[in-house]
Amino acid sequence: MRDMIRIGTSRLGAAALLAFTFGSTALTADLSRADSDLAMPSATRAPNIVLIVADDWGYTDVGAFGGEIVTPTLDALAATGTRFANFHVSAECSPTRAMLLTGLNSHLTGVGAMRETVPSSHLGKPGYLTVLKPEVVTVSSRLQRAGYRTYAVGKWHVGKAPHNLPPARGFDRSLVQADSGSDNWETSQRYLALTDKVYWFEDGREARMPAEFYSSQFYVDKAIDYLRQDRRKEQPFFLYLAFQANHIPLQAPREFIERYRGRYDAGWTALREARHRRAIELGLIPAEAALAAWPNLEDWATLDEDRRAYDARRMEVYAGMATAMDHHLGRLIAHLKQTGEYSDTVFVFLSDNGAEASDPYEFALGRLWLMTEYTNDRERLGAKGAYTSIGPNWASAAAAPLATHKFYAGEGGLRVPLIISNVRGESAGAVNRNFVHVTDITPTLLDLAGVAAAEPLTGHSLLPVLQGRTERHRPPNEALGYELAGNAALFKGDLKLVRNMPPLGDGRWHLHDIARDPGETVDLRSSRPTEFAAMMQDYARFERDNGVLPMPADYDPRQQVMRNALRNVILPAALPPLLVALLLLGGWFGFRRWRQRMRRA
Repeated sequence: MRDMIRIGTSRLGAAALLAFTFGSTALTADLSRADSDLAMPSATRAPNIVLIVADDWGYTDVGAFGGEIVTPTLDALAATGTRFANFHVSAECSPTRAMLLTGLNSHLTGVGAMRETVPSSHLGKPGYLTVLKPEVVTVSSRLQRAGYRTYAVGKWHVGKAPHNLPPARGFDRSLVQADSGSDNWETSQRYLALTDKVYWFEDGREARMPAEFYSSQFYVDKAIDYLRQDRRKEQPFFLYLAFQANHIPLQAPREFIERYRGRYDAGWTALREARHRRAIELGLIPAEAALAAWPNLEDWATLDEDRRAYDARRMEVYAGMATAMDHHLGRLIAHLKQTGEYSDTVFVFLSDNGAEASDPYEFALGRLWLMTEYTNDRERLGAKGAYTSIGPNWASAAAAPLATHKFYAGEGGLRVPLIISNVRGESAGAVNRNFVHVTDITPTLLDLAGVAAAEPLTGHSLLPVLQGRTERHRPPNEALGYELAGNAALFKGDLKLVRNMPPLGDGRWHLHDIARDPGETVDLRSSRPTEFAAMMQDYARFERDNGVLPMPADYDPRQQVMRNALRNVILPAALPPLLVALLLLGGWFGFRRWRQRMRRA
């Protein structure tokens, strides 16, 4: 099988995986135990399902995908499961979550873009409600009706009206942060002025939260608590566990950050190249695949010592946050092993989009707000009250060997790690390099549970691929379209039609073979004109069928975030005290004029 590469212990074992991975001793132990710990799910019942969503992780951030970040829990799942090397999501978080939960294209769910980035001219249109349409059905609702216990913990971001909170979407128990993000240390602290407060809900009601926590630890604690409360129930469970790691602000306990002290002193170019080589060694991309071009990448060698030290610390915090998430995920798996439920549990791990390159400090409005809320002192980065991001330079390494990042339609924005582990009949350590889409997850979970969908879905079940019954789960001539903020793509077989808008792209259509050229370094538009023309027609059909709207001429996603914050949050919050001040000022002038008239009289 050309497209299915099986990597056993000789390839993904300790020697191969850990030669590049920092902290190899702990990982060696975890991976060497993986086969003995794993027993195939019971054939007498439907499996438990744990769906794990990381936030803003780049393609090679996971150790098993070529990264140096210590992720022993995820690496162990990869060693006993399947890595999908050509898996695609949306380049924004809420459209991905909408597709993940429904199996439908994002515009059909009503979440064609997230509220924070949608232009005002689109807001409220059928594909741009920015929350789930009332009529769409979630995978959790289907599993709940089939007898599953269902739980949601973590970031939600698909609507906070009662009809869109987890209880109305098929979850028995839930604790969610309903916004695009929040602080990881203080539960009431917003990460930007995008909402008037942080919205927490437990079982559909406003939650009573502790003043302080660490988000990854708290989410796993809550998940374990829900499972313990229902431990006597015999029916299988579905757990949707959505971490805030590694969404900005990057924050982590100091002991995790310190593991990376000095690890990134060679800079982003060296890291990009190392991850590119490692992804080839692991069989995730072809040996001939070139490293993507990355415009405006700064030269590490030309930066002064203070700047290099500051930027290296930013990446240390990023890595520490990822390792902290992996550590707490390991606690959940340890709990399932202790209770005897691990062997009956299927695990699915993915990131909601590619690496985040935006830095709020680059914008005057963001910088002014952050100055009143956070510090960016180098030695405090990652701690309570501190704020940082990795910015575009390190994002180039997080996405390596791919092009572009979050918000854009290049592979770096859309292609992310996917691991599915512990499926009956699955080959341990397999790598699949065929095109896979986030809408495929819902039909896969329903197939695992033996539940039929009542209506057609955009995606297709991956179960035949996981069990080795087929190489490809999608017909080779089936077209799948995508659009977000004018950045668009259409996938068909190994080909990808793609358009990225300014400032990162040129606004023109290009054609790439992403199976052989995942870095999108060679444009095939001129050499394969027939396929290019046919795919352009396919894309026009996708736009028509999904209600995709053209973008305003001056649209820029980062600027739109600031405009929306100003219009929806900052000005409404400032308007009442401003009106009071104007009334008081007007009254004072009025009183002065009255006194002057009285004196003249």
